[in-house]
Amino acid sequence: MKTANVSTSLPDAGAAKPESNSVLFVLSKLLIRLRAFVALFLLLGFFALNTDGFLSSSNLIILTKQVAINAILGIGMTFVILTGGIDLSVGSIVGLAGMVAGWLITEGLVLPMFGVTVYFNIWIVIGLTLVVGVIVGLANGFIITRFNVAPFIATLGMLYIARGLALLSNNGATFPTLVGDVELGNTGFPLLGSGTFLELPYSIWIMIALTALAVFIAHKTPFGRQVYAIGGNERAAKLSGVRVKRVTLLTYAISGLCSAMVGLIIASQLVAAHPATGETFELNAIAAVVLGGTSLAGGRGTVFGTIIGAFVIGVLRNGMVLEGLSSFLQTIITGFVIILAVVVDQLQVRLQQRG
Repeated sequence: MKTANVSTSLPDAGAAKPESNSVLFVLSKLLIRLRAFVALFLLLGFFALNTDGFLSSSNLIILTKQVAINAILGIGMTFVILTGGIDLSVGSIVGLAGMVAGWLITEGLVLPMFGVTVYFNIWIVIGLTLVVGVIVGLANGFIITRFNVAPFIATLGMLYIARGLALLSNNGATFPTLVGDVELGNTGFPLLGSGTFLELPYSIWIMIALTALAVFIAHKTPFGRQVYAIGGNERAAKLSGVRVKRVTLLTYAISGLCSAMVGLIIASQLVAAHPATGETFELNAIAAVVLGGTSLAGGRGTVFGTIIGAFVIGVLRNGMVLEGLSSFLQTIITGFVIILAVVVDQLQVRLQQRG
């Protein structure tokens, strides 16, 4: 009788252990998936408690303006990385876009066959600059899809080409005082960087608008689903009828567009265009994407996660500046955070495989 009681109780004890393990597995998987939110929450709490003025409205607005630059770049980079690609040229496109805008405002478009110089309205200047960004992005995509060049190599080459064009546009010099001329009808450019709506800078509203649009495209349109399909399994996507080359081409065009927008915002904020603007910006964008949970292998990630990743980097840097840490130490800490994000991403992959 006693033996029977012991034997019937053994399965219950054995069942409790797997159930406990499964709960821990689910919790650990959820925690890793929400790592960007957790990191952001911890950083906000730490700097709020230990840094004077961190939660002041002026500092939060400055912080968000800084984040907007990286977040907009990250939006375009997210689409590229979701397909399994990479875009190292975004920083150079930022510099080129600023120089194009400065050239159009300062020098105008010279038409030697007619002997005239055309100065455009500032909205046309912005539009033409965005078109330049799209063209460079399309060039990246064309090289990758048409000639089967690895994205890393193609965009690395474009990094040098775009930076060289930016330097060549004004012989390495800056286009200063981009205020325009009333008589030429091209004034108003500084408003893009300094203007506000409901007490928030335009750059923040641009970030919000682009985020909403990108989230809609990624999750509510056939194009977005095709981007995820290509990153998940390119061959399977091709066999299912997805036009892989066209979709890939468009993702690099989106990245170029976002980069050009950042170039316009920075040139407007500085009221000047410098050919070196945007150096290493590509690394910041990739870091935001990875911190936000997007896999470098493609097929997994979200635009909203990238925004959170951009805020993690922005809060970390802003807090370290307020803490008075040296710029060298800030760089080291940022590097450690990026490495940690990649390590956690690999851990998430292993957990998914285990599940």
